[in-house]
Amino acid sequence: MFSNYSYNPTQPYAVQINANASNFIETYVKSHGSYLNEMKGWGKPYFNLMESILQQYGLPKELKYIAVIESNLKTGAVSCKGAGGPWQFMPATARAMGLKINSYTDERTDYYKSTHAACKYLLQLYKQLDDWLLVMAAYNGGPGRVLSAIKKSGSRSFWDLQYNLPEESRTYVKRFIATHYIMEGNNGNNGEWAMEMSAPVNASLTSMDMNASNSYANPYDIKRNINEDELNLLETQSISGKYNSLVIAKNLGIDIQQFNRLNPSFDHMIINNGNYDLRLPEDKMQAFLANKYQILNECVQILLNNDGVINTSLDNKTYYNKKYSKQKKSRA
Repeated sequence: MFSNYSYNPTQPYAVQINANASNFIETYVKSHGSYLNEMKGWGKPYFNLMESILQQYGLPKELKYIAVIESNLKTGAVSCKGAGGPWQFMPATARAMGLKINSYTDERTDYYKSTHAACKYLLQLYKQLDDWLLVMAAYNGGPGRVLSAIKKSGSRSFWDLQYNLPEESRTYVKRFIATHYIMEGNNGNNGEWAMEMSAPVNASLTSMDMNASNSYANPYDIKRNINEDELNLLETQSISGKYNSLVIAKNLGIDIQQFNRLNPSFDHMIINNGNYDLRLPEDKMQAFLANKYQILNECVQILLNNDGVINTSLDNKTYYNKKYSKQKKSRA
C-alpha cells in the first residue's frame, strides 16, 4: 500500500506518507483514533481471518482496512444504497464475484465467502488499473469513474487526478490511509505529526450511510436479553483454548450475530480469561462437541499463520485452502 505496496515497519511511518494526505490524517486521528484503537483488540479475530485469506491471493494485508471503513466490521451493515456485509458489496457486484443472494441467504454477510469475493474483486480492479490508490478509488466509486479521471487528467497518479474524481472517492482514499496510520503507524496517539513526507501511499476507503448512533458499535457486543424460554432450549459447556467465534459459527452453520447474542464478548473473554461458558442450541452443541478438536485446530492455525509463527511451512493445507482451492485454480 506504500512505495512498494506494503508498509515498512522499520522506517518512520510519517516519511512513507504522501504530503497531500498529512492534514487529513491529522484531523482523522483526532476524531477516530480512540475508537479505532479499541477496535485493535475486539477486531483481532476479524483481522486474523481477513489477513489469512488476503495472503492466499497474494494481496497486501493492509487491504483488510477496507472493511473497517466500509462497515466497521459489521456483518449486518446495510447502506441506504443497498450495499451489504463487511465489504459492502452491491448485489450485482456480489453476484458477479460468486456470492449467493436470494430470499433465504445473503452471502455478503458471510465473512469467509465475502472476503474471498473481495479479494477477487480487488485483483480484478488491480489488473485493470495497476495502482493500489486507483484501485481504492474504484472500489468506492467504480472503475468507470477512475478511467474517466485518467483520461481527463492525462495521468495515472491518484494525487494528480484526484480532483477529477467525486469528492467521496478521493476522501475515501485518504480515509484508508488515515485508518492504516492509526492502526499500524502511531497507535492513533495525538503526538507530534512529522511533516517530512515524500513517498506516495496507496490506499482507499468507502463511506457508508449508516445510522450514526450505531456506526461505531462493536459487532461482538450484541447483548440482547435471552428470554427464559429460549434459555431453557440452550445447553452450556465450559470450554478453554484459543477458540474463535467466527470459526465456531462457520463450522456449526450459525449466523455470527446469533452466536454473539448467545455468547456476548466471547472472543474478548476467552482471550483474556482462557475459558468461557459456551451457550448453544442442543443440536449445535452436539455438533460442536463432536468436532471441537477440529474446530480448535482450525482456530489455532489461523492464529499461528497471522502471528508469523507458521507460514508456508504448513504447505497451505489449512481448511480455507482446501475449501477454496477450486476458486484459486480458476483465477489462475
